[in-house]
Amino acid sequence: DFEMERFEVLGVPFSLQLWDTAGQERFKCIASTYYRGAQAIVIVFDVNDVASLEHTRQWLADALKENDPSNVILFLVGSKKDLSTPAQYSLMEKDALKVAQEMRAEYWAVSSLTGENVRDFFFRVAALTFESSVLAELERSSARRIGDTVRISGNESELYLSAPRKKPKCCQ
Repeated sequence: DFEMERFEVLGVPFSLQLWDTAGQERFKCIASTYYRGAQAIVIVFDVNDVASLEHTRQWLADALKENDPSNVILFLVGSKKDLSTPAQYSLMEKDALKVAQEMRAEYWAVSSLTGENVRDFFFRVAALTFESSVLAELERSSARRIGDTVRISGNESELYLSAPRKKPKCCQ
């Protein structure tokens, strides 16, 4: 399943392409084509199902076969939080945080039903992928010099603006 989400980061229009492999075994054979070249990997499990948390390790391993771990942002997301009592969720959260730490992933718990954390989570994904896109562009452009001004704009060809530094008026 494919979705396009549009955000604005620092006043700049920014789109996220979201590819959902549905986490089903029957999609495993084609999932690698979705993983390739990902900037962020979101691994989702059901906070009411311990087995689904255990399966996240295998899904992550599969996704990292297609991506360099140092170049991808990882998120572990517990869904269906609304179906869990506070006591049940508290126990699951301890295990989920351990798994997230092993994966070097950010952990989020969400509820599609109530909307809890859904908006904040996607804004977090957008902000971090935007930041990594800008940093990658800076690294690719080796011709840039220290002191060049980086202008963030919607037009990629105008991302940089080289400008001489102005002298302070107070010293004239």
